[in-house]
Amino acid sequence: MSQYSRPGLSRRSILAGSAGLALATALPRGARALVPALKEYRLNAAPAQVPLVGASRAETQVWAYHGQVPGPEIRVRQGERVRVLIENRLPEETTVHWHGVRVPNPMDGVPQLTQPPIGVGETFAYEFDCLDAGTFWYHPHQRSFAQAGRGLYGPFIVEENEPYPVDRDVTWMLGDWRLLKDGSISDDFGNLHDVSHAGRIGNTVTVNGLVREAFEVRAGERIRLRLINAANARIFGLTFEGHSPMVVALDGHPVEPHEPAGGQVVLGPAMRVDLVLDMTGRPGSRFKVVDSFYKGLEYQLLELSYTGEPLREVRATPVPRLPANPVREPDLSSARRHEVTLGGGMMGMMTGAMVHGDLMDIRSMLRQGLVWAINGVAATGHVHEPMATLAHGSSHVLAIANETAWWHPMHLHGHTFRVLSRNGVPTRYREWQDTVLIPPRERVEIGFAADNPGDWMFHCHVLEHQAGGMMGTIRVASA
Repeated sequence: MSQYSRPGLSRRSILAGSAGLALATALPRGARALVPALKEYRLNAAPAQVPLVGASRAETQVWAYHGQVPGPEIRVRQGERVRVLIENRLPEETTVHWHGVRVPNPMDGVPQLTQPPIGVGETFAYEFDCLDAGTFWYHPHQRSFAQAGRGLYGPFIVEENEPYPVDRDVTWMLGDWRLLKDGSISDDFGNLHDVSHAGRIGNTVTVNGLVREAFEVRAGERIRLRLINAANARIFGLTFEGHSPMVVALDGHPVEPHEPAGGQVVLGPAMRVDLVLDMTGRPGSRFKVVDSFYKGLEYQLLELSYTGEPLREVRATPVPRLPANPVREPDLSSARRHEVTLGGGMMGMMTGAMVHGDLMDIRSMLRQGLVWAINGVAATGHVHEPMATLAHGSSHVLAIANETAWWHPMHLHGHTFRVLSRNGVPTRYREWQDTVLIPPRERVEIGFAADNPGDWMFHCHVLEHQAGGMMGTIRVASA
C-alpha cells in the first residue's frame, strides 16, 4: 500500500486503464503468459497553482504533472508493461525521462538524441517493461534545469513480486525551491553564478510538495521509507533523531541492509535511498528529522510524531534483504577501462575546452554559459560525438576523477552500474546505482555491462552543471 499521497492526492485522473488493457488478450491462450500486463496512464504537463508553503500563504505558480507537485505516483509491479501518454500543455517543448528505469533507447526522453521534443499541444506515448523493482522517478530532459525547477517531477515505484514485510510503504519526494517573499518562484534559472558554483540551491524545502511540520507514526510499526531527491542541486544529509534507519536499497536496487555512515542518509540530486525505520518511540513523543549536509546551515525537515495507540510492542527483528534485480554483472577480468576527468567551475584550473570540435578559451565559453567539461569537452545540447563506443555485451570500468571544487552526482542513462571503489579503496557493499555522488577532488570507479543498445547520456545531475557543459554520450552498439 502506498502512503505517498498528501491530502487529496489520488490516481483517479491518471489511470486510464489497468491490467484489463493487457496486450495479451489478443493472443492465443498459450501465449498470454509470455506478454507482460499493460498498465496505461495519461499525464498532462501544464502550469498550475499549488500551496507549497501552506494554506496561510499565497499559492505558488508552478509547472506540474496533472496539476500537482510532485506529479502522481505511478506504481506498478515488476515485470509489468507501462504505457504513459504525456500531453504537453506547457508554453514550450518538453520530454519525460524515466530516471533509473532501464528502458529501450527510444523511450529515454532525451530531446533530439532519442526522440523529437514533445511540441506544445502534442502528445507522446512512452511504453516499456519494468525490468527492475525499486524506487525511480520521472522528470523532463528538455531545459530540465528550469522545467524540473518549476515542479515537473514525480515518483515511479516498481513493487517487488512478493510484498516486503513492512507495515507501511511511504514515499518522500524531496523538493528544493527558490521562492520570493510573495511565494512565487524566482525566475533566475540558469544564471551564471549557479551554473559555475554549486547549482541552484533554494531557500524552501518540501516533502511531497509541502512544507511539513510532522509525519505521524505509531509505536511498534515498521516503515519502508523511499527517499527521492528531486532537487536541481541540493544535497540532503538526513539524520533521524532517536532512530536507527537501515539502508535496504540505493537508486532502487537492493543492498545489504546496513546503517548509514555516521547515521546520516546522504542523497545527491536524482539519487534515491530506501530505508527501513522501526518506530521505537513512545506515544506522544516527537523526534526531529534534520538535514545537516551543509555545515552551519542545518535545519529541521520535519518531526516524527507518535500518535494513537501502539501498533504492537516494540521489538528488534532483523531487516530482510530485498530480492536482487536482473542486472547483468560486469566481467571485471575483461572490462575495458576508461579514464573520465571532470573539470571546470569556479575555483577550477580549466583555461578552455573543446566546443563543437574547436578549442575555446574560458572567457569565450563563459559568454556562452559554458563552465564545465568532461575529458576536456564542454557539451551543448544533447547530441554530440560519443565519448566512447562500446561493443554490445562488453564490460567496462569508468574511472571518474573529479578535479573540481564541487560535488557532482554523475548519472548514466539506460544502465545500472556497480560502484567499485572510492579513492582506490574497494567499496564495502559494491552497490548498484545509476547516479554516483563524487566529492571534490575525489576519484570513483564504476563498472557495468553495456547491454542496452543506443546513445546514452552521461552527465552531472546538478542540472545547472549539465547545462553548463558537464555531459557526454556513451554509444552502445547493437547486438
